[in-house]
Amino acid sequence: MEFVRDLLVFLHLLGMGTLVGTFLIALRAKAAEVNKGWLHGGALQLITGIALMALAPATGAEYDHIKLGTKLLVLVVIGALAMVFTARRANPGWLTPALGGLVVLNVGLAVFW
Repeated sequence: MEFVRDLLVFLHLLGMGTLVGTFLIALRAKAAEVNKGWLHGGALQLITGIALMALAPATGAEYDHIKLGTKLLVLVVIGALAMVFTARRANPGWLTPALGGLVVLNVGLAVFW
């Protein structure tokens, strides 16, 4: 069971890396289009986060549900913004910094809360 938990944590961190990498690519490209990496990284984070919570009773891990709810809300906002603006060619200038800020906020919540 410990291997499964470690694998889920590994995949969860890869999802975070995907979101951070997508943000850095968007900054460098200065493109108006939203990269689908936002959706893929967010989906990986969502799936593995829910799986980790579901696995908690079996592994004896205890989580702060307020913290996880807050992180889920931030992730839903990231996903919603990415979904809304993926189909558009011209997106507002605030979108990439906002998505990047939300990713940094989520990482900060994970580490410091």
